[in-house]
Amino acid sequence: MDPTQPTHPHRRRRSTTGRIYSDSLASNMIERTRREMFYRACAQGFPYSRQLTAHVSCVNYLVFSRKGGRWLASAGDDFRILLWDFNQEDVRSPSGCYSGPAGNVLSLDFSASNQYLISGGADNLVLRYDVSRLVSPGVQWAPERPLPALSVYRRHDDSVRSVSAHAHHEELFFSAGEDGRIILHDARADRRSPSAQGIYQHTTEFTGVQAHPVMEHIFATSDSHGQVCLRDTRMAFGPLSTRSNEGIVQTYVTKLSKRSLGYLSNPESSSITFDCDGGRLAVTMLHWYPTIYALSDPYPLAVCTGRNNPDGNPVPAGERTYSNSCTMKSGAFGGPGIGEDVLYAMGSDDFRGYVWEIPETTILTSLRQEIPTEEWYTREWHDVVGYCEGLSATRYVPSEISTPLCRLNGHRSIVNAIAIHPSQLHIVTSGIERHIVLHSPMPSSPIAQDLSLTPLEVRKLPEYSPEDEMRFLGTLLGTHSTLHGDAGQSDDESQTILLFDHILGEEGEGDIFELRQCKENDDDEDDEDDHVLIDIMRSPSASPP
Repeated sequence: MDPTQPTHPHRRRRSTTGRIYSDSLASNMIERTRREMFYRACAQGFPYSRQLTAHVSCVNYLVFSRKGGRWLASAGDDFRILLWDFNQEDVRSPSGCYSGPAGNVLSLDFSASNQYLISGGADNLVLRYDVSRLVSPGVQWAPERPLPALSVYRRHDDSVRSVSAHAHHEELFFSAGEDGRIILHDARADRRSPSAQGIYQHTTEFTGVQAHPVMEHIFATSDSHGQVCLRDTRMAFGPLSTRSNEGIVQTYVTKLSKRSLGYLSNPESSSITFDCDGGRLAVTMLHWYPTIYALSDPYPLAVCTGRNNPDGNPVPAGERTYSNSCTMKSGAFGGPGIGEDVLYAMGSDDFRGYVWEIPETTILTSLRQEIPTEEWYTREWHDVVGYCEGLSATRYVPSEISTPLCRLNGHRSIVNAIAIHPSQLHIVTSGIERHIVLHSPMPSSPIAQDLSLTPLEVRKLPEYSPEDEMRFLGTLLGTHSTLHGDAGQSDDESQTILLFDHILGEEGEGDIFELRQCKENDDDEDDEDDHVLIDIMRSPSASPP
């Protein structure tokens, strides 16, 4: 035996390269397993559900807090904002309530670190609430004592259609109004000082604004004329000398064309949303389909329709499917627990929510059809709708995602709002009714126990008789809370459903090419109406809020 050798076994050193390789394999295996479980669960649809009931009128908007999704915020026509704690083992009732809105709430968003909740609505106000107070030691929430707003912003002259918090800066947030204003708010500054905010003034109503989730200077807007733009805060706000091109860095093509018609259609873009990494943008279009765009591509990648049932079979003729002709709706991307938004969800006039699986951008780009102008006019294109910038421009026909992954039942009227939990396999929907529906692929989960199977039957839109017409007029002229703002009145929900049944019967299933005609010279007319820039950063005469 060599005395120079150690008497104990020598342990081999594990190389750093080997450890990294092993960790990478383990990480990839975990990620692959997580994705397999996710798709297996989604393939079953979301057949289990529970009603979350606390509102007393229509619920217009739903949003989960960022990152883990502890809080669900809901609001609507009862002038209240409720917070639901999804850290509970069995969520059934709200954990907090905020007061302050004096009109229907139309939009909500959480700040970058979830400390604040921002709301906007039909009272022209933007309200900011301190969520941290709900979890502060010694603070007990009582339903009869809702918490007031921390700050009130009165810079809009018409309904605030959308609010969006900056993804990185806790004190910055956007608001978009029907007064044609986009406002960049800075909560660190004095709200009464005009120099504390930047305003961009448009010539038509804004319907949406969204801060980019990654790039700190980028945000998107939509308006009632159908224009959807990507903008840069450094070009849109500040002194007039620094503003350029209305802040626009990208304009998305939203006009529609049919071979058989000599004009275009420009659907109203009623809301917009980014996916989690900001690589894709979804646009909700009134009387048309949700349309998906890549961030840097002006032409659409895909449209999401309900042409087929989830099993792939065509929807029978005469049976209602996805449509968006009534009410303001908002969609949502999601991919619970997998770090990538592969789903898009949207509410519908047929009393259901729809969830589509969105393929990768490269796949959608390869499937998109590009039709040169000459070919468009020299061939027949039956039932083909192309997107284009003008009558003489190339047509782009996006891929149609015609088979939804699943449909979400449980409602008796129109579904307006939808949100996908960021980490748990849950989707929430709401609309004309006063309750929220919590959907799940399983009967129990870490946050909800003993869920029930959701009925598959969908209420049919009734045929109207003279008696129904009289009841509708009674609802319209009576003291209906949705119409007259009686926030505390919990009326018979059937009145609300009757009201929107009648609206659907009158306005539903409209042809976008008949409802929204866009002449070739519309763009020229828009260019002549220069956008007005209000330089409140420098104007000493601007009036305080």
